[in-house]
Amino acid sequence: MTRSSGEGTSTTRRGSRTALTMSGMVLVAALAACSSTNSSAPTAPGSATASDKSAIPASAFSDHTGITGTSVAVGNVSTLFIGLFKGATVGTQAYADYVNSQGGVNGRRITVDGSDDNYQGALNKQETQAAIQKDFAMVGGFSLQDNFGGAVLAADPQVPNVTVSLNLATSNLPNSFSPAPAVNGWQQGPLAYFQKDYPSQIRHTAALVADQPSATSKWAAEKQAMASLGYNVVYDPTFDITTTDFNQYVITMKNDGVKILFLEQMPENYAASVVRALNQQDFHPVLVLGGSTYSQALIPNSGGASAIDGSYLEQNTSLFLGEDSGSIPAVDTFQTWVQKASPGFKADLYTLFGWLSAELFAQALKAAGADPSRGSVLEALRGITSFSGGNLVGTANPAQKIPTACYIITRIENGTINRLDNPPVTGPTHGYRCDQPYYYAKG
Repeated sequence: MTRSSGEGTSTTRRGSRTALTMSGMVLVAALAACSSTNSSAPTAPGSATASDKSAIPASAFSDHTGITGTSVAVGNVSTLFIGLFKGATVGTQAYADYVNSQGGVNGRRITVDGSDDNYQGALNKQETQAAIQKDFAMVGGFSLQDNFGGAVLAADPQVPNVTVSLNLATSNLPNSFSPAPAVNGWQQGPLAYFQKDYPSQIRHTAALVADQPSATSKWAAEKQAMASLGYNVVYDPTFDITTTDFNQYVITMKNDGVKILFLEQMPENYAASVVRALNQQDFHPVLVLGGSTYSQALIPNSGGASAIDGSYLEQNTSLFLGEDSGSIPAVDTFQTWVQKASPGFKADLYTLFGWLSAELFAQALKAAGADPSRGSVLEALRGITSFSGGNLVGTANPAQKIPTACYIITRIENGTINRLDNPPVTGPTHGYRCDQPYYYAKG
C-alpha cells in the first residue's frame, strides 16, 4: 500500500538520503582501500623508509603500555555508523578469538578494545588518543576519518599501527604497517591478461570513475599502465557518488563502440547498477570487475546469473567468501572464526582487512619474544618483508610498503564465481598469477 502522509514521505526521503550517504561512503572507502594513490610512497621496490630502525624512539623499547604477562590489549577505532565498517571490528576480533583459542601469542591473550568514531573526525582523534594511553597498539581499525587519528599516531611514533589506513599520510608513517600496502601505480598483470585474450577489444576500452580524488588519481595511474600495454581508452567519464542509474553512461558507451569495460574500482552496489543498465540497453562488452566488487550480493543484485554470467573479476585476494574453502585452509579458518565472533555476519573486504591486520600484528608480537615492548614489536614489524595471511591475499612487503604484484582471474559462470587460468593452489605461487611486475606510475 502506498503511503501518502507527510510523515511517510519524510521517512522515505530520510531513508533515501541515508542509503545514498551509505553508498557514497562505501564507494569512497572502497576506492581508497583498494586503489589508494600516494605521491610520497615508494616509486620503485626497495625504497621504503619504514625499514629505517633509527626512526623507532629509544623510549619505545621500555614502553609496555597495555601488555601484561598474560594479555595484550589492542585498540580498534572503526566507523560503525549505519553498520558501515563493522567488518573491520568483526575481523579483528575473529582473529583474536582464533589465536586465543590456541593459547594466545607467547602465552598472552589478545583483547580488542573496540570503539566507534560514528563517522566523526574529532571523535576518531579522541578515541585514538584514549586508546594509545591504555592499549599496546592500534590494530585493524577502518575509518574514513582516520586522518584525525593519524595525527595522534604521528605525534606518538612509539605506538605500532597495524591497519589498512585510508589516509595516505597515516599509511606512510614509520610506525604504520599494512597487510595490503598501497602506492602510486596499478597491478599490470590483469591488464596484460586481457591484452592477450582481447587484443582488438582493448583498442576500444572504457571505465567509469567516481568523482573522488582517490579514484581519479588512481585511474590516472591505471590509464598509464594501460597505455604501456597498447590499450586505447575511448570513454572514461566521472560520475557523482550519488548516482544510482547508469543508463545514460551505457548508452554513450554503446554509441562510442566500447568493447571492454573496466569497473575494478566500484563496490558491489554501484557495479550491480551498471550491470542492470547494460542489460536494459542490450549492450554486452567484455566486463572486468575488481576486488571491491567481490561480494555475496553481486550476482543477485545484478539481476541474477543470466544478467552477469561471463563477466570477469580480477583481484589480489583469494576467494575468501567461500569459493576457495577446501583449497586454501586459511579461507575455512577465516570463515569459521568470523561466524564465531559474529554469527550470521556476511564477511566483506573490510572483515578481511581486520583479520589480516590482526594476523600481521600477532606475527610481529610473537617475533618480539617473551618480553615484548612497543619498540621491539615495531622492530619486528620492520623485519616482515613477506606476508600473505596464509594465502588469503597476494604476498606483499609490509616492512617496505611494497604492494603485491600477484592476482587471480575469475569468471562468473552459471551464477558462481570460478577461478580461471590461475596456477594450482598447490603450486609455488599458491594459486596466484605472479607473471608481471607492479606498474609504478610516472609523475
